[in-house]
Amino acid sequence: MRFGFGAGLAVLAALSLALGPGGAEAVEPEGQFVSVTGGRLHVVVLESRGKPSGSTLLLLHGASGNLKDLQESIGERLAARHRVILVDRPGHGHSDRLGGREMSSPARQADAISEALERLKVGRAVVVGHSWSGALATNLALDHPSHVSGLVLISPGSHPYPGGAAWYNEIAATPLIGRAFASLIRPVAEKRFDDGLKSVFAPKPPPPDYVARTDAKLLLRPEEFVANAEDLVDFKRFVAAQYRRYDAIRVPTVIITADKDEIVSPEIHSRPLHRQIKGSKLVVLEGVGHTPHWNATDRVIREIEGVVAKAR
Repeated sequence: MRFGFGAGLAVLAALSLALGPGGAEAVEPEGQFVSVTGGRLHVVVLESRGKPSGSTLLLLHGASGNLKDLQESIGERLAARHRVILVDRPGHGHSDRLGGREMSSPARQADAISEALERLKVGRAVVVGHSWSGALATNLALDHPSHVSGLVLISPGSHPYPGGAAWYNEIAATPLIGRAFASLIRPVAEKRFDDGLKSVFAPKPPPPDYVARTDAKLLLRPEEFVANAEDLVDFKRFVAAQYRRYDAIRVPTVIITADKDEIVSPEIHSRPLHRQIKGSKLVVLEGVGHTPHWNATDRVIREIEGVVAKAR
């Protein structure tokens, strides 16, 4: 899907339902719950294991996942020097959806995350956003600048694109019938789950233990699948309104993309975003797809460290 969240990510969102119950509901949260308007957000705080740098990082996961995707790939390593905060976005992982369809908006999710940061007494942080959360991270910088000292955008979705969401996400996001559809699709989706996962990581293979390490089976729950579908279906309309504002971002910014990303097109998203954010740095990785934080981890961490240094 070259228009934005291509076949891989959207297919994974739908096809993850196929795994069956598999203990998904039994996965225990390892973080804390922070009360915000409408419910609670699940937050993991990793305090620095070494000499603290004095910097805080906020890591925001993309679509079809939860905070463990970033915690397992880069979060634990970054916690060697920094305080790292990871959040399950509303409706994902162990976080409440906090509201209705309006919570599909990155701006509304940014409001909730900003409220959680206030309750945790977190000031400014370098915000790292992957994929869908490219729009969320940039919205935090635009609407909640007191919490953002820098941005690292990994394979970010940021601009309007041709086409729309996959048909199964459109149905799942439909009021009244969406949840029933999310439950009924499991048997059909089971046969294609592995293909969906491979397409997200292509051209590299996914880690063999990815599902177990990241609690990916939490996507099995119909309510989470519906929330994810709403996020994907409504994303294009949101970025079509927000993208004109990016030139107002003034914090140190690095945009990391890859020449083999078939999920979020660098030509539609990362390159225009780089042109709009004055002074931003664009990193285009060779031979890597949509998951640089897994497949080019060392480089991603170096770029994050560079933004931390500038943000100071």
